[in-house]
Amino acid sequence: MVKLTVKELSNIANVTIKTLYHYHKIGLLAPKEISEAGYRYYGAEELKRLQEILFYKELDIPFSEIKTLLKEDAERTSTLEKQKKLFEKKIEKYQRLIQTVNTSLEYTRKDENMDHKVMFKGFESAEEWKQSLAEQNGYLKERYDFELDTHTINVDEMNKMAIEAKHFLDRMADFLRNGITYHDPSVQEHVMNHLKFLNQNGHPTSKEDYVKQTRFFMQDDFHRGMLEEQQASLSYYLVVVAEHL
Repeated sequence: MVKLTVKELSNIANVTIKTLYHYHKIGLLAPKEISEAGYRYYGAEELKRLQEILFYKELDIPFSEIKTLLKEDAERTSTLEKQKKLFEKKIEKYQRLIQTVNTSLEYTRKDENMDHKVMFKGFESAEEWKQSLAEQNGYLKERYDFELDTHTINVDEMNKMAIEAKHFLDRMADFLRNGITYHDPSVQEHVMNHLKFLNQNGHPTSKEDYVKQTRFFMQDDFHRGMLEEQQASLSYYLVVVAEHL
């Protein structure tokens, strides 16, 4: 039978005695028993509950919410499954952020300006995507009386498309920088792979559609500016490549 003093539990869980007293005070973790002398003892169930509390704390969930969550999920397996999913989601978020940091470092080391859309790639909520698209949406509305659909944003899909767009444009910019012409097989293959990706991911795009799209990007001030910010003459290069697919 497990019977731990406050000090023993503090050492095992790597938390301070003060923290354990605080958890008791706010009704988050009560001792199994309190002796007549006022000593607090914790058993196996309290040990498990503390682990669950600390997991939620790592997820930056407030104590008031932790209390509610532990009440709702009295069954330990259910609690751990929920925590596992939350940690996986957090890991995915950090992986996206690490990728963005690495990209930022790459641009900084090259002393190049980073596309502002790429700087905030990897959002985890529809609201974040709405905010990132606000400037572009406002421009399209004012210039063409057209609005992007930001009411039904699929965050995972948007992140997936953003990663593909970055990969595609980075390579096209590299081709241009290195003087690789539009008819080079590697350039043609890269564009065809991009079109294949679009068609396989809910964005049907023919060669003709792509030509129209690249021409629009070159002629439109806002979109041309975004491309030229990444690499001079990139908008024109995309058109020439598209016209010779």
